[in-house]
Amino acid sequence: MTIKVVLADDQALVRAGFRVLVDAAPDLEVVGEAADGREAVRLARETGADVVLMDIRMPGMDGLAATSEITSTVSGTRVLVLTTFEIDEYVFAALRAGASGFLGKSVEADELQEGIRLVARGDSLLSPSATKSVIARFLASRGATAAHVPEDLVVLTEREREVMLLAAHGRTNDEIADLLGISRVTAKTHINRAMTKLKAHDRAQLVIIAYETGLIRPQTQ
Repeated sequence: MTIKVVLADDQALVRAGFRVLVDAAPDLEVVGEAADGREAVRLARETGADVVLMDIRMPGMDGLAATSEITSTVSGTRVLVLTTFEIDEYVFAALRAGASGFLGKSVEADELQEGIRLVARGDSLLSPSATKSVIARFLASRGATAAHVPEDLVVLTEREREVMLLAAHGRTNDEIADLLGISRVTAKTHINRAMTKLKAHDRAQLVIIAYETGLIRPQTQ
């Protein structure tokens, strides 16, 4: 099955470069190009895109607003953020808005292609080290401090919090299962229940919530 991709960037040369990289894979196809967020939302709806490669800084509706609208109103479409710098003050907001992960614009072809496949499958593309840096910068900018007992997480069971913590440290479902002595299906079930209770769009948002509520502190990783 071919994965349909929309490219959203206000620079035509950047879009052209990514089109070459995406179309080079036999299972990926660029089905639209957008120069701003509003056009990205329209194309996501019209093409039934599986993944939108989204630049954050665009005129008119920017990538943050477009990401939020796509993930909340366009069923089945995932957003993968492209950023010039891995540590970007806007990346946190994009993840919080529903993006499934982020990649630097200098990404190699095979990494980009595999990243698209990953988010199209419903997974999240989060580099633990990069995510740590992004979130640490965000929390420092707002003077946030971690709580000993995150009040927002009282809806979770002890096991769900434990699984969420491991996910925030970048552990996969298989690794979580091995560490806790449970099956992969059980680990995934706990993750899904935590996402449902916390109204997290996907695993990426669950990780963001873990940091934002103080369940995990970036400097302790």
